[in-house]
Amino acid sequence: MSRSIHRRTFLTSSAGLALAAALPATTARAAAAVRISTAFTLPGDRPYPEGIALDPYTGDAYVGSYTTGAVYRAAAGSRAAEVFLPAGADGRNTANGLKVDRSRRLWVIDSTAGVDVYDLRTRTLLARFTVPGSDPSFVNDLAIGPDGTAYLTDSTRPVVYRVTPADLRRARGGSATLDAAYDLSAVAPADGLFLNGIVADPAGRCLFVVGMTGGGLYRVTTASGAVSQVALNGGDLTHGDGLELAHGTLWAAHNASNTISRWRLSADGSSARLERRFTDTALQIPTTLARTHGRLLVVRSQFDKGGPMGPGVPEEPFTVAWVDGI
Repeated sequence: MSRSIHRRTFLTSSAGLALAAALPATTARAAAAVRISTAFTLPGDRPYPEGIALDPYTGDAYVGSYTTGAVYRAAAGSRAAEVFLPAGADGRNTANGLKVDRSRRLWVIDSTAGVDVYDLRTRTLLARFTVPGSDPSFVNDLAIGPDGTAYLTDSTRPVVYRVTPADLRRARGGSATLDAAYDLSAVAPADGLFLNGIVADPAGRCLFVVGMTGGGLYRVTTASGAVSQVALNGGDLTHGDGLELAHGTLWAAHNASNTISRWRLSADGSSARLERRFTDTALQIPTTLARTHGRLLVVRSQFDKGGPMGPGVPEEPFTVAWVDGI
């Protein structure tokens, strides 16, 4: 995969900053209460982190390196992460989307190839799922449904892939091809990058997927594959990257504009109302987030400082932040 594709994934625009400046005073006052602090540091030379996953049983956090494929683990309460899977593990040279499922399996996306599935306890590679065909692809993020099904976005193809528990059992100990289960070409732009963050509703009825370049949010019905655009009231999701969903509230990381937004979904998922939008350069190009105990863990990628978004020198060490008040 060309690094030019990687760079275009994180295009910078002033649109998000302009919108933040135009927020009403009430929203500005709410944002003033937001607090950013360091949760833990990451080891190594310029890891440029992208994805994060939480083990629901231990509270440990796993973070992937976009530039090396390494995966780091920060034990619950620890201020420093350690290497869990080394750079280049199993031939993987990039790691972006990560998730831990209820069976304590770690899913690690390689944007250039597909997704690897590991046993957390033994670090054994259980299975690998690769992108079908030869057309350019950029596998980006994933969500795990309540039945254990994994759903993965592709930023250069307007599809969502699906890996069911049965697919995983059949592939165990080997590899298989990803199933392009959902087609979003009807709502995709004519060219350019499209899909990024994805979440599954707790009942498993639908998925919510962000269209990062156009700023839209899309609802995909898992049973039928029907796709509809969610009506966004009060803003948009331009530069939308990782998503988090809990109790009808959706959080989004907007990478290039250093923004986190919070939305309230309607009961049927057809609309979402902006509740808060917070912009601060201290977020350091946030690529994703995870919510635990009422707080957000936010990955500070620093992609704009010598990474895929531009030249420069990053601040060391790289860190994952706590963000409170959103």
